[in-house]
Amino acid sequence: MRTSIFRGIFSLLLLTVLLSARGQSISDYNPVWTTQSSTSASSMPCGGGDIGLNVWVEKGEMFFYIARSGTFDENNALLKLGRIRVTLSPNPFEGKTFRQELVLKDGYVNIQATKGDLSVDIKLHADVFQPLIQLELKSSKALKATFAYENWRNSDRSISGKENNSNSWKWAPQGDVKTFRDGVSFAGNSILFYHRNLENTVFDATVKQQGLESIKDSLTNPLKNLTFGGLMQGHGLIPAGTDEGQYLNTAFRSWKLTTAGPSQHVKMQVFLHTAQTPTLKAWQEQLNFAALRIDKKAGLKTRKWWNDFWDRSFIHIGAPHDSPEWQIARNYQLFRYMLGCNAYGKLPTKFNGGLFTYDPVGVDSSYAYTPDFRNWGGGTHTAQNQRLVYWPMLKSGDTELMKPQFDFYLDALNNATHRTRFYWNHEGASFTEQLENFGLPNPAEYGWKRPADYDKGMEYNAWLEYEWDTALEFCMMILETQRYGDKDISSYLPLIENCLTFFNAHYQHLARQRGSKVLDAQGHLVLYPGSAAETYKMAYNANSTIAALKTVLSRMLELPDALMNAEKKKRWSAMLKTIPPLSFRETGGHPVIAAAVHWERINNTESPQLYPVFPWRLYGVGKQGLDTARNTYLYDPDVLRFRSHIGWKQDNIFAARLGLTEEAKRLILLKMKDSGRRFPSFWGPGYDWVPDHNWGGSGMIGMQEMLMQTDGRKILLFPAWPKEWDTHFKLHAPYQTTVEAVLRKGKLESLKVIPESRRKDVVNMLH
Repeated sequence: MRTSIFRGIFSLLLLTVLLSARGQSISDYNPVWTTQSSTSASSMPCGGGDIGLNVWVEKGEMFFYIARSGTFDENNALLKLGRIRVTLSPNPFEGKTFRQELVLKDGYVNIQATKGDLSVDIKLHADVFQPLIQLELKSSKALKATFAYENWRNSDRSISGKENNSNSWKWAPQGDVKTFRDGVSFAGNSILFYHRNLENTVFDATVKQQGLESIKDSLTNPLKNLTFGGLMQGHGLIPAGTDEGQYLNTAFRSWKLTTAGPSQHVKMQVFLHTAQTPTLKAWQEQLNFAALRIDKKAGLKTRKWWNDFWDRSFIHIGAPHDSPEWQIARNYQLFRYMLGCNAYGKLPTKFNGGLFTYDPVGVDSSYAYTPDFRNWGGGTHTAQNQRLVYWPMLKSGDTELMKPQFDFYLDALNNATHRTRFYWNHEGASFTEQLENFGLPNPAEYGWKRPADYDKGMEYNAWLEYEWDTALEFCMMILETQRYGDKDISSYLPLIENCLTFFNAHYQHLARQRGSKVLDAQGHLVLYPGSAAETYKMAYNANSTIAALKTVLSRMLELPDALMNAEKKKRWSAMLKTIPPLSFRETGGHPVIAAAVHWERINNTESPQLYPVFPWRLYGVGKQGLDTARNTYLYDPDVLRFRSHIGWKQDNIFAARLGLTEEAKRLILLKMKDSGRRFPSFWGPGYDWVPDHNWGGSGMIGMQEMLMQTDGRKILLFPAWPKEWDTHFKLHAPYQTTVEAVLRKGKLESLKVIPESRRKDVVNMLH
């Protein structure tokens, strides 16, 4: 008997070791709360398709905020669609047993509560394939359920001061800025809610400010006639009147639906619709028609989508739960889940909170604003930050999630090419930093008070002037989706070509203004004035720009003939020859990569001298010049001065790319540790807002680069991974390749490469 007990214990221990080595189930990372939340700041994310919900139970009531990609108002603020409050009678939430769980594998939130012999089980999810939120409640005894739709935009409301940071006016509002009222009413046994933009929006003011009124009819306006909202309804639910109240610092009005009688099984749904329509009536007709065509089997499809999502990629670390190593692996999965909630959005996931912002007093007690607030704008695209949200999707195999970001630029291409032709009379597309979703510079940062003779095409802003090149990172991401996933990128090639053409045409245009020659003595473009990120200003031949142009042009030449014909390749080959070489300098006796040949001032705290390391990957483990790149990381005084793990800082990525294992380990443990908020991956605010998505994105990239780097067809395993960290990972590599490996006790225990023919390209760097 004793022998069999010992055998059982031994078998269990052995199984535990194997599971530790081979990775855990995604369910092991499910956040589980056994107490109710204090406020929305302690909410849990849930979502799918293009919908984000913040879910929590507070003082015996269940709440969730509704957000959706693309819901921009007249001021280009990204508005919430409202808040739902669920009240039960009798109330199981008054009991002692409570459980709230994010079920990652299937993509929903499950809430359970018990009081005496009354127990309730609630499942809440957003559909991946249709704009639908579904709540299903099952109870051990019949109860009354009341669902209140709460709206704080029930009247026009003036906005002033820092609250304008949530829209495109920012610190320079022109006159009285208002958030205009929504429409909310009972519609039979449903609640109809919507926001329809008024005729004049910030788009119109921006066009006038930037002198583009003569070509206004040629410009795309995504805010015109935009209406967003939905219907809340449920079988057996009937209207129960209206009410008023206040949540935290914000007053609201509510419209209620309640069960016609006590029930043990209740279903409630919210169907959403966003569209530009000539009339409100047309939008309502579209909403009603779509709501009648709900796919009742979509729930199964949604569950399968999430199952496939988790099977596609993961990073597990075999370590005790709640150890620092386990935390960073768990938080990697949780943040990837948050990104997955906007797989099919009309607009990309915003770096400054995505779909999961909440009442701002939960971030900063001095920000007594409405739940619509986020810092750094709603429709404003800060490209330096956005890129970090999307780069990790290549190695996680989530290339389908990248489409909203690529389409953002494609949709803005018309306006970018028109403004370029209008201001400078040459070809190409000018995409500035701080770009509106209609492709023009943010009006506050373009500048309302400008010298009369200042170039009309330029932002009059010390941080942003001459910063054009971040758009090339998204061009490179598009090219990489073709290499990683064999995606058809033909529709995006005009975007990439226009971005490249701009640099060729504009820097010849600027040179022509200075003198009679458009190239230097070596036949190279003179990239002056330029900008190395937002930091090294009025730069001469910024290395971040040079690395970008060299890399994108080289990749264009590698495209198959079906995508890029010989004539075009000849054109891009000729341009590649005009790109100047990278420049270097010496510091403390060490050769380092320079930020530029020279610059006039430093304006921020980025390290673009390391952009040739990431994102452009000209330097890395196994590549030439590694010592010089490492010197730059280790000895450049600015790089040392700017170093941090907070927010969009990329030092963890640089360290990983350079094979500095201990440094990468130190930084990733800081970067990806628990956020300090109830939900572990609600990092921030950092330099931006909560949850800080460029914080999570840069963390994901760093972990991926620690585990696997690629150089052409070569795949390097564990180039900066601590060999004492047991891991099981599955990542994607170029040429439609997946790599799954188990590392245990410093040794590669198993390796699976698909296709098998690519196994010969794998190099284990721990040997």
